[in-house]
Amino acid sequence: MALKLFYSGPSLNVLHDEYAALGRVDPRAQAVSSSSLVVGAPVERVWEVMADLASWPSWASGLEIVELGDVRPGAPFRWRLNGVAIRSRFAVVTAGRELTWTGVFLGYKAVDRHVLEPLEDGRTRVTVEESLAGPLLPLFYGERKLRANHERWLSGLKSAVETARAPDRRPSPQTSKP
Repeated sequence: MALKLFYSGPSLNVLHDEYAALGRVDPRAQAVSSSSLVVGAPVERVWEVMADLASWPSWASGLEIVELGDVRPGAPFRWRLNGVAIRSRFAVVTAGRELTWTGVFLGYKAVDRHVLEPLEDGRTRVTVEESLAGPLLPLFYGERKLRANHERWLSGLKSAVETARAPDRRPSPQTSKP
């Protein structure tokens, strides 16, 4: 248990190049979680919303994008989650398939994977997988909290995608007859 309490994981560069870029999280991290949700839209629409990081604050509570350039492998971005500053770098950007990055905050290191799977009926399964490691992490943050954050994020994504594609239900304007 003591080893797990003080585990800090591989260096950020190794975590990025040998884990995230290869579609893996750190299985030895103190907090590892995976959650999935089916969204009622095709992969292309889900990707459009998911890869538009600038729009995330409109549907993901407690999130602020601080600095964002191109969404491409190796590109950095900075953001805040519930007031905590996070420095991240994209590892995998495969349109319609996967968006993965590494991040660091307060000395803790994470790999975040977001994988899209098209379903036969035109819907999309979105899976979020994350590892989070750093000294003393288990004392205040664990898999249960990580999973709850993923489920909130997935729910917000689902709502943003499905609401944006819902048909306009307002009545059509009527022209009055003189």
